[in-house]
Amino acid sequence: MKAQATPQPREPRTPQAGDPRLADFLCFAIYSANLAYGKAYKPILEELGLTYTQYITIVALWENDAQTVSGLGEKLFLESNTLTPILKKLEGLGYLTRQRDPKDERQVVVTLTDAGRHLREKALPMNLVKESGLPPEDFKKVQKMITTLRDNLLKAAAQQA
Repeated sequence: MKAQATPQPREPRTPQAGDPRLADFLCFAIYSANLAYGKAYKPILEELGLTYTQYITIVALWENDAQTVSGLGEKLFLESNTLTPILKKLEGLGYLTRQRDPKDERQVVVTLTDAGRHLREKALPMNLVKESGLPPEDFKKVQKMITTLRDNLLKAAAQQA
């Protein structure tokens, strides 16, 4: 049996003018902004006793109560195997109920409880528009642009599949 040669470490490559840098990638800017949002939301969510995904689930139900699990999952971009444990936890906390739809037993309808609706009064003043440092009109523009970007990327991914 022939002994394998130990790979020798390579000399580090010297960056060249025009080489892409991490800061040049839009995907990294969005990823790192998401991490920053997580850090900024942490004290708010701790005060509410919720995770971020639990929080956005409640927000989606404030927007449109009595949704099916599948409809809620589509809105939140979550698969049912990810969403179901979140819903079970929120139900255990007393914020929502899950019941089979009498019109279609295959569907489960999620509805806020009074406690889930009252959570809104505590949570809504805790948004991060001011903390973003953007004027409200710019905040709305950035939000719309990111939503358009997301939708375009989802469309491109569906066409590639």
